[in-house]
Amino acid sequence: MTKYKVAIVGGGISGLTAAIYAAKAGKRTIVLEQQKQLGGRAITNKKQGVYFNLGGHAVYKGEAYEAFRELGLRLDGSTPSVDAYGLWKEQLLPIPTNISSFLQTPLLSWGGKIELAKWIIKLGKMDTSVWNQISIRDWIETQLHDPMLRNVFYALLRTSTYVFAPELHAAGPALKQVQRSLKGVLYLDKGWGTLVEELRELAVQQGVELITGCKVVAVEHQDQKVHSILCKDGTRIEASNVVLTTPPSISHKLVPHADQTALEMWNKQTIPVTVACLDVGLRHLPYPKHQFIYGLDQPIFFTHQSREGKPRPAILSDNGTKVISLFKYHGPQTDAAKDESDLEKVLDVAQPGWRNELVARQFLPKITVVNDFPHMKRIENPGPAVSEIEGLYVAGDWVSHGELLADASVASAKRAVSQILNTREVIKL
Repeated sequence: MTKYKVAIVGGGISGLTAAIYAAKAGKRTIVLEQQKQLGGRAITNKKQGVYFNLGGHAVYKGEAYEAFRELGLRLDGSTPSVDAYGLWKEQLLPIPTNISSFLQTPLLSWGGKIELAKWIIKLGKMDTSVWNQISIRDWIETQLHDPMLRNVFYALLRTSTYVFAPELHAAGPALKQVQRSLKGVLYLDKGWGTLVEELRELAVQQGVELITGCKVVAVEHQDQKVHSILCKDGTRIEASNVVLTTPPSISHKLVPHADQTALEMWNKQTIPVTVACLDVGLRHLPYPKHQFIYGLDQPIFFTHQSREGKPRPAILSDNGTKVISLFKYHGPQTDAAKDESDLEKVLDVAQPGWRNELVARQFLPKITVVNDFPHMKRIENPGPAVSEIEGLYVAGDWVSHGELLADASVASAKRAVSQILNTREVIKL
């Protein structure tokens, strides 16, 4: 039996990142992925020459971006403009993002515009961590005065976090994400599948063994120490360190006697987040100026992912097809038929006649955005080490210490490898 220093369960962004850092540090590493392809929710589907992510994806200038650059990834893509509209009572009104829209938009009163300008200046240099212990709702209701500006900020923070729970989401991490968005986000050419492929290639170069189609059924441990992984086909893989990048419920299920470890609490405190997503590929945009829309009176977001950027548009098709992504952020109750209808109605307002230009479409009625986030009911931040079992670690979007989305996936992966290497600080290779 071959023994590995590091075995990683899950071949998504977090698992591949952890594998690369572990291998670069000289540790024999294996990745076990249940699906036949790597990438998890970062895969890209191609339909009629159009590249569809599993929901619209953007790279923020945060921990993930910094790590990917540190690893030498190309990250080919485009940074879109910041011109935006707010959807209010089925009308599209410009959101002030430049001098022209600031002066002309009827969305905000002069008082609201001045208040917005002040907050944009503040956000650029504000230490957002001072707001880590209060909710988005408490922050907005105590810090903002103009009623419509409050609606704008609810939409901005919802879009930055992908979470429709302002009474639960911690304000500090959400505001930090808005700070990052002001620096510009990145839409990747041909979708996030290109990022997965770059990570895969780098992992192979570093000597990582990648196994797909392998279902792990248990992480075996004895005397409070990890010793092997058992797969469904009976294969047993010996490893002195195991990093679980699976969702919290699955991580809990894979570890015998998990109820006697921190995994029990981490699993119980999670609040998964889902959205309905409609992606469409259009030959032409009936109204090109409507490219970035926040729902102000409904939890909706619209973005033209292939819109013109500098120095060029993001490439999301083989033939120039324009790609639009729409989201409806879920609350506790969901209705797939109504969600799809609501998203189509937004398209009718933003791009009337879009059906005549349709090349391809993808509707995802309920896709998981994150398995957990920094919320007010959290007892503690999870991971990376499961202290009751030596050699067992967790990573993924739910293993957040304040980071959000892909940033949480990557930051937690680096934390896990740092502890495996017995370093005091997050690795920098």
